[in-house]
Amino acid sequence: MSWLKSLSSKAKGKGKAREHSSPQNPADAPPEWEPAPEQVHAEGLYSDASTADYEAAEAFCLRHPQEAPRMLSSDAIDRIRRLGCGAWQLAVPTTPRFRGVIHNGGEKGPAMGVIKVVTEPDCQDVCILSDLPILAGLYDTRGRHGVYYEVKIIRMHGVIAVGTACRPYPDWRLPGWNRLSAGLHLDDCRKFFEDPDGGRTYTPELSTVSPGDTVGVGYTWDLGTLFFTHNGRRLPDAFSGIYLPREIHDVYAAIGVAGPGACAFEVNFGGGTDFEWKEGNNWKVEGHVGMMPGGPGGADDELPSYSDARNDRRVVYQ
Repeated sequence: MSWLKSLSSKAKGKGKAREHSSPQNPADAPPEWEPAPEQVHAEGLYSDASTADYEAAEAFCLRHPQEAPRMLSSDAIDRIRRLGCGAWQLAVPTTPRFRGVIHNGGEKGPAMGVIKVVTEPDCQDVCILSDLPILAGLYDTRGRHGVYYEVKIIRMHGVIAVGTACRPYPDWRLPGWNRLSAGLHLDDCRKFFEDPDGGRTYTPELSTVSPGDTVGVGYTWDLGTLFFTHNGRRLPDAFSGIYLPREIHDVYAAIGVAGPGACAFEVNFGGGTDFEWKEGNNWKVEGHVGMMPGGPGGADDELPSYSDARNDRRVVYQ
């Protein structure tokens, strides 16, 4: 890319993706994410962020290292025991860029486990993260294949992106644009992983997403593979070798949204209705997060007590 083209790309608000460093001993390291052979796009198809947002996000990631994986607090553990997958909610962004309402449902009745998000037309680029990780590095996978969640699109007059991210993540950036974040942007159906440019062509099996559609996000433990589903149909793998080694990452569900129009969607972590992708019903987050390594699998042994968590040398969520 020439200097002029690079400058033009940054003017569109994206800029060059970060380079990936190689391990000192590749033979002993887990597989790393590598760019896929799909078509690469220097610019977004329909929308781009500002240069200031891009530069601020790069500076944010330099100032704030990735958080180490942590044990759950006793309150979170009790909530998982009581509500199962209904314990997972979306954290309401504190930034004034977010203009809208998040209804995290209730603990009883038809709203239990159903998370509804409605944004206003002037909502700016913002990333909404789950309050609990969906991939938790300090907990056991218990032989399960992976984890999964779904998003049902109700209205999409702006931009919606679905994916994953590690904390801290710049809350003014859509999933997939910055460090340790992956996303599928539903306006152009392109996939992103640490890619502040125009993303990559994903698959001809997904050309458009419309209101009423359901898009799912899945991750497999064995190869660190992230994939998406559309209306109950699994799409090809989007990325492999990400979030490895698993033990050093806490990864959260990440949903990005922006104007210029209003958006509305529902998020299901498995606490509401069954997933559209039927296999996903065996990939629910409660089957992984909170399970201690090496335990026999009984409910009393899966989650640490409050005193155990306090005495653990690892950091505990407050």
